[in-house]
Amino acid sequence: MGAFGINASDAPTFILTGFPGMESMESWLSFPLFLFYAVSIVGNTLILLIVKEEQSLHQPMYYFLSLLSINDLGVSFSTLPTVLAALCFHARVISFNACLAQMFFIHLFSWTESGILLAMSFDRYVAICNPLRYATVLTNACIVAMGLCIVLRSFALILVFPLLLHRLPFCHPQNILSHAYCLHVDMIKLACTDVSLNSHYGLSIVLFTFGLDSALIFISYVLILRSVIAIASREELIKTLNTCVSHILAVLIFYVLMVCVSIVHRFGAGLPHAVHILMSILYLFVPPMLNPIIYSIKTKEIRRRLFKMLFRLKS
Repeated sequence: MGAFGINASDAPTFILTGFPGMESMESWLSFPLFLFYAVSIVGNTLILLIVKEEQSLHQPMYYFLSLLSINDLGVSFSTLPTVLAALCFHARVISFNACLAQMFFIHLFSWTESGILLAMSFDRYVAICNPLRYATVLTNACIVAMGLCIVLRSFALILVFPLLLHRLPFCHPQNILSHAYCLHVDMIKLACTDVSLNSHYGLSIVLFTFGLDSALIFISYVLILRSVIAIASREELIKTLNTCVSHILAVLIFYVLMVCVSIVHRFGAGLPHAVHILMSILYLFVPPMLNPIIYSIKTKEIRRRLFKMLFRLKS
């Protein structure tokens, strides 16, 4: 056993699972997952192309949307290799280091998404409450700095996960996971020692990141509402809030699913295993799929450019 508890020679392996107890239906059940992947990858790639090509979208709001799309692609590609291997090719064995790397990237992109949604709420706050200062506050340099801070915060917090996992002994040479991908909460359940440090650290950074970010997003919308109600007519109020609908929906989808999956993982020991699998799938697969759909439907410029691209393909 090495300095961190596991040597390469005696590192355990992990067994990915698909839909336990429903193996005969696995090919049918995996179809919606790959549909989610297809919609997510195509949708987010189109958002990036449209923002790049459409000059009118070269604004802070859409730069943040591009960051969200890049991050959602990261979420999809971080789970795709093992889901594809486990469900299509029945290659279910994954090494400790590969599992550790996948776990790191899945959580990195999840934490980063929370930060991006917070940055987007700040964008809406400045645009609505201080429109005259919008261009001077949210410069390109400011947007790049915000993006780097979001990524570095997530990287620094998540880097501790593999370091803590590396010191844990695993009792069995092969350890059966609950999903077709590696998650921190899933891996620590398989350790044969006290994991209270890992569990407490995980809970503390959830409260620090998701808790703080969601609170600041809520405060930003309280300030937006107060500002708009004080100065706008009913028609202007509806028009102004309509610019926030896409972001509000993205926030609700992400945080509601995150809270639900956290509750199920921590307090749902007596629930059927299928419930755990379903909640995990919804949390990781639904936001990357719905975000580009929501922004395409609610944003006139994106919708118009998308129709142009489709008509060009037909002709």
